[in-house]
Amino acid sequence: MTQRLSLMIQALAVATAIVVIALAPGMLEIFTLMQVTLFAAMAVLSLSLAFIWGFGGILSFGQTAFFGLGAYAYAIAAINFQDSTQGILLAIFVPAVFSAILGYFVFYGRISDVYLGVITLTVTLILFNVVNSTSGDEYRIGDAMLGGFNGIPAVPTFNMPFDPSSPLSPEACWWVTAGALLAVYLGLRLLLASPFGRVIVAVRENETRASLLGYDPRLIKLVAFIFGGAIAGLAGALYVNWGAFVGPTIFSLSLSAEIIIWITIGGLGTLLGPIIGCILIEYIVASIGSQQMLNANLVLGTVLVLFVLLLPRGLVPTARDLLLRLFTLIGRSRSPETASPPIAHPAGAK
Repeated sequence: MTQRLSLMIQALAVATAIVVIALAPGMLEIFTLMQVTLFAAMAVLSLSLAFIWGFGGILSFGQTAFFGLGAYAYAIAAINFQDSTQGILLAIFVPAVFSAILGYFVFYGRISDVYLGVITLTVTLILFNVVNSTSGDEYRIGDAMLGGFNGIPAVPTFNMPFDPSSPLSPEACWWVTAGALLAVYLGLRLLLASPFGRVIVAVRENETRASLLGYDPRLIKLVAFIFGGAIAGLAGALYVNWGAFVGPTIFSLSLSAEIIIWITIGGLGTLLGPIIGCILIEYIVASIGSQQMLNANLVLGTVLVLFVLLLPRGLVPTARDLLLRLFTLIGRSRSPETASPPIAHPAGAK
């Protein structure tokens, strides 16, 4: 009964999400629609780390490396091909290949989790400095000038597949971005429900036991790492489509820290939690940016400390436990009470 109720709630949630995505352009102003489009793009990025950290046990401090590679791959391809179709495909392919190469040396080199975080963080810093040093006419890939610290401006936005003469409107860009978020979420849910997904979780729980059952933990973690890199690259393309610009700050350490904050607040080991945490934090940062009274980093630090102290498991796991307790109490209150047996009196007693 509980499983059936859970499936009904999930189906209802997906149907509601589809309706909201479809009707949002008619209910929101163009500025608000552009803002929530950015939130959806960053939520895809949060899913990339939520998957490999929450379910694969791989804490990457440099998820922005794949995010930035996807963004630059899309920008360079879109400028050279003047078509976003090839750009989106390369934005997924390039970070996937890079994560496969990096992950091979990390996992097959049997590097511990602590050093994995340090290596991914170092790779992000290296990419930031390399891209930041590409100012000058000689630093170009085809028609795309890398621009150094100034970045690549005027990047072509999404268009209809293989039709550069038909760019997408802001409403269509919202549908594409929100649709990509929903597709990534559902795809990861299906993946985790599959036998391979169960193996990923088993490797996270106990690598030795998984290897004794015949699985190669290094290969499993490598495949999960590649999935995370590809999803982050897709998020990079969605981000560039939103702003039509990409620069070296996309590899910043502050963004890497924000992703971890999103997941910590939303709930590690869930997929919905990081989405909620991302949207909540991005909304707070956007609201703080419109005034000068508060510092965004100070507010983020305060929010993180409060959640770690008061809700260490995050929003979604805490809310899920409360709902389960509520349903349990309701079920007990509706169950018929067991009648007490009649008291037997001795023979002849009145």
